[in-house]
Amino acid sequence: MLVTGFPAEAFGTNCYVVAAGPGEQCLIVDPGIGVLDQLDEVLAEHRLSPAAVLLTHGHLDHTFSVAPVCGARGITAYVHPADREMLADPAKGLSADLTQLFGGRLQYSEPDDVAELTDGAVLSIAGLEVTVDHAPGHTGGSVLFRLPGASSEDVCFSGDVLFAGSIGRTDLPGGDTATMMTSLRDKILPLADETVVLPGHGPATTIGRERASNPYLRELIAAPGRGF
Repeated sequence: MLVTGFPAEAFGTNCYVVAAGPGEQCLIVDPGIGVLDQLDEVLAEHRLSPAAVLLTHGHLDHTFSVAPVCGARGITAYVHPADREMLADPAKGLSADLTQLFGGRLQYSEPDDVAELTDGAVLSIAGLEVTVDHAPGHTGGSVLFRLPGASSEDVCFSGDVLFAGSIGRTDLPGGDTATMMTSLRDKILPLADETVVLPGHGPATTIGRERASNPYLRELIAAPGRGF
């Protein structure tokens, strides 16, 4: 399996490309702000043809380029229905200060073809099998995308649910701390230690590393009956 990625110009949002191998169809995960040129370079370098766009959640820094990426190739964007409205109106997922910051300066459009994700679904696209885990807390429609990797090292695109050493913020519209902790307990902690985590921001990590050092996961492990 081929997995590559790069940070977007704004907010350092990681845009990923995953394919069965060079010269194949591929999936694009979270095309954010200002990614089009670099994305085209990655696709050309590996001779890849996009088959779909997968969105870990609806925030603008993860979805901004979804319409041009999908529209140029006639492909589908996949998002959880709880975050679908943000594709039409990104301000629904922004705080007041962020809405004021953008102030309509970014020209945004909704993709023409949108499919909705469901918890536990397995997407068979581009020769890949992608398992969807609904993991709300950062937003109501946050999801994980999991793929089997080499040997026992599965891959998890965690969006803004889990980062190296931290978790996503819960103070934006649709966020909820208790719900986030439940998602971490029920969706993240059961994953194998060898699982490679590719987050929405920052460096890659593993479930084992986060289980041992991430303060939020350590809190859950130390108090499993806390009732989140």
